[in-house]
Amino acid sequence: MENAGRKRQWGSERRSEPLAIVHPTPTSRKIVLGRLAILVTVGAWLYYVVSTIIRQFVNNPNPGFRFGFESISYLIVVTFLTFSALMYLMARQGALYRFKEHRRVPRGELDNHFANYKEAVTVLVPSYAEEPQVVRGTLWSAALQEFPDLRVVLLLDDPPHPTEPEKIHRLEQTRALAGQISAALSAPAARANEALATFRERHASPLAAHAPGADKADELQLLITEYEAAVEWLEAMAEAENVEDHVDEFFVDLVIMGLARELRLVLLALEAAKAQNTAPNPERMEQLYLRLTWIFNVRTETFERKRYASLSHEANKAMNLNAYISLMGKRWRREETAGSVVLRPSLVPRDDDLLVPDSTYLLTLDADSLLLRDYCLRLVYFLESAGNERVAVTQTPYSSFRGAPTRIERIAGATTDIQHILHQGMTFYGATFWVGANAIIRKCALEDIVEVETVGGFEIRTYIQDRTVIEDTESSIDLGTHGWTLVNYPERLSYSATPPDFGSLVVQRRRWANGGLLILPKLWNQLSQRRSQRQRILFREVLLRVNYMASITWASFGLLFLLAYPYDSRLLSPAVFIAALPYFLCMGSDLRDCGHRFSDIFRIYGFNLILLPVNLAGVLKSLQQGLTGDKIPFVRTPKVKDRTAAPAIYVLIPYAIVAFSVLTVWRDAQQGNWGNVAFASLNAVLAMMCIQAYIGLWNSVVDVVLGAVNWLYVAPKPKPKAKPESLVVPKTAEEVDWESILYHGDRRLNRDLRGGTDRRRRISLR
Repeated sequence: MENAGRKRQWGSERRSEPLAIVHPTPTSRKIVLGRLAILVTVGAWLYYVVSTIIRQFVNNPNPGFRFGFESISYLIVVTFLTFSALMYLMARQGALYRFKEHRRVPRGELDNHFANYKEAVTVLVPSYAEEPQVVRGTLWSAALQEFPDLRVVLLLDDPPHPTEPEKIHRLEQTRALAGQISAALSAPAARANEALATFRERHASPLAAHAPGADKADELQLLITEYEAAVEWLEAMAEAENVEDHVDEFFVDLVIMGLARELRLVLLALEAAKAQNTAPNPERMEQLYLRLTWIFNVRTETFERKRYASLSHEANKAMNLNAYISLMGKRWRREETAGSVVLRPSLVPRDDDLLVPDSTYLLTLDADSLLLRDYCLRLVYFLESAGNERVAVTQTPYSSFRGAPTRIERIAGATTDIQHILHQGMTFYGATFWVGANAIIRKCALEDIVEVETVGGFEIRTYIQDRTVIEDTESSIDLGTHGWTLVNYPERLSYSATPPDFGSLVVQRRRWANGGLLILPKLWNQLSQRRSQRQRILFREVLLRVNYMASITWASFGLLFLLAYPYDSRLLSPAVFIAALPYFLCMGSDLRDCGHRFSDIFRIYGFNLILLPVNLAGVLKSLQQGLTGDKIPFVRTPKVKDRTAAPAIYVLIPYAIVAFSVLTVWRDAQQGNWGNVAFASLNAVLAMMCIQAYIGLWNSVVDVVLGAVNWLYVAPKPKPKAKPESLVVPKTAEEVDWESILYHGDRRLNRDLRGGTDRRRRISLR
């Protein structure tokens, strides 16, 4: 089908095939080189401290205030940046150990474990103003999970009564998705259920034990027929899909056809058994029938919390999840109250009650993410394996979709794939953080950390904190405080969208940079509590956790100092370069292992340069929230055709970095500070290349002009409309809103009755 998506740029990603689900086993040579990289980094930093900083003070007993200040500040900057590089190397090394030790659970063990399974998984997909096609792919990837008892709930957070035609149309399309998926799956589900029931009836008969060998061949042929029908249904669905971009291609090839290929592999085995005049035993055949029912039996529904006044309407993903989780396991009665609907516990069951089933596990899934077929099966099996009883959250940190059509999406995807490796390594040291795009969660763990408050007379239960915009990170600390652990499963089973342009990337990265500093005190409280309980705390765990939450802060300010301040050339040393070299070499190796290019290390460096003002803005927002106590709201940026416009300041500052770097080159070249010249030249060239590749020269002009217009233009404030007298001061009993009076009390009448005796007389009911 013709690709109608975003125009492919030169330098974008040509590879569309995904990475292997199971990470390749690292060689002994790779592991040894990783250890050597750690030793070189630490050794080079120590050598720099002794040979440069201490030596300068020994040779110059009275260096003066300026040189002393420069020496100390430069050492602090270099130390923090080296520390972050060291944490990268350490987390990477932990990932290598895990990849070497990981052994995939055989499919037969999974089928046997879940053959008589009674627990359920509820998939929660929070969505706000997403394109219906994007949400559809996510819901289908959840619905096609191979799991015995699965319920998929779309938590639609759009305003329930929009007035704009475009929003009305989008909302109607999104609301229809759950029903469409349920209707599409009804036919294959009915066939699979009937086949399983018929098989069980045949083998429940006393004559089944004395069936001749020919009956086994007939039974095998019936099973083959069912699998052929399932495969044909999936292949027909894939053929009918409209492929417009690389995400649609991934959905068809990996979600739908990936499952079809798995079933064809089963068919290959069954055909081979038939050719060899043998067959699986009845117990195994029943498990194979069950597998088909797991695939097609799913319950789908949509829930909109904004329809109910008794639920929190806080504008964030965390409270959207919390609102639904708080309803689970109970029956609720809808009650009309003064133009709104509230939910109250149903003491006497009625047919029109809102029944929200409970489940042992929750799967939270962002509306722009896709899961591979056995995500639920393998992760729930892991949670129920011996030794994992206190694991609250497990997930496979998401990877990026391959075949990105824009350069910035490709390089942002490369950083995502690197983060996947680092999160796997952090689990090795017990420093796992929940990455919120997807995760399997024990519901009982959330009950341990719930906070209950009363707002406006209604009970609000908060399981996942919304104090910051990185709610997953804060929840990781909360769970650890209550004795729970988190584990990243060492496979690639989930993928998520990467921002396709600079404007949308600004929104994402500013959010990522905001909140870590606010959560840091919670970490200290958790460590103090664990220490008081005499739990073992690894120093490496503490270092990795602190680096994860605060490294954006010191890396951003450190890079700003290096760019802006003209440090004395005597403080420069090849040892600083040597300390950083293992970090870049290992990152280049990791990029190549993830299907990217080794040279992307330079593009990522320039990418971080132009994102410097974005990261700083996020850090400053954290400081603002810490000082004022006010939550920082999520800000959606304006759209320019098919591109998200970036705020002008985030476009102008990268140009300022280039200009200042060029000035530094000219100034230091005159003074003979060739180390500074080389560093500034590298910054200028890479920043300019990334501006051209990732922002675009013409887009820069558009965004700056748009920013200036928005700054100069002040929309006139609409004049308040005078309320008709009949609405403010009713004249007759027929005009009184009696429901509002009874429900809200005197909130409105107090205002109306302040008008004097004449108004009191007019409001009296005649």
